[in-house]
Amino acid sequence: MPLPFEKLVDMPQATVHLLRHGEVHNPEGVLYGRLPEFHLSELGRQMAQTLAEHFRERASQGANIVYLVASPLTRAQETAQPTSEALGLDIHTDSRIIEAENYFEGLKVTKAELRKPKHWPHLINPFRPSWGEPYKLQAARVTEAVREARAKAIELGGDGAEAILVCHQLPIWATRLSAEGKPLWHDPRKRECTLTSLTSLVFGDDGALLRVEYSEPAAALLPGASSTPGA
Repeated sequence: MPLPFEKLVDMPQATVHLLRHGEVHNPEGVLYGRLPEFHLSELGRQMAQTLAEHFRERASQGANIVYLVASPLTRAQETAQPTSEALGLDIHTDSRIIEAENYFEGLKVTKAELRKPKHWPHLINPFRPSWGEPYKLQAARVTEAVREARAKAIELGGDGAEAILVCHQLPIWATRLSAEGKPLWHDPRKRECTLTSLTSLVFGDDGALLRVEYSEPAAALLPGASSTPGA
């Protein structure tokens, strides 16, 4: 069975970076999901600026970064803004890379909360998962957005062009697992996708995915950052 990014039309090489947003101001520790007005914290703004400086340095060394996209959620838009300013790129908004839907959105998800019988019907199938948007749907919509971003980057920058999509942890992780041909069900505690990390999909000139690269340009800012996920 072919991987999701195989057998695309012949095009030059390109890279699409899936950038997770920075830390969110969330003093109550709720699962914020798709809720509006969850802004970056002060640390999150530092993370976003660090990524902007990372991309600006790469561009000064010859990286051809030509296309910038963000989820419509506030935290993604705010993470994208410093990079937009650093590279002189407009921010394009794409709802296909939004956070996953989640039944527990707005709640502080603790062991005590999960013990409440009203939640049990939503916990019966971790493979789908039963508490939210199916992993397959998340991977499919983000994969579609990646394909279009790749094509747009090549249109704007030619061979070797790069695009940045500012997204959210779970959709990024589901897309990575799908791209690597791995099962989508997983332990959320073992996702390799920290705040402002880059999951980079590198495509060859035949349109096939060559490899997935992972990096943490803002690693120095991660100690002490909030670990509350959005979904």
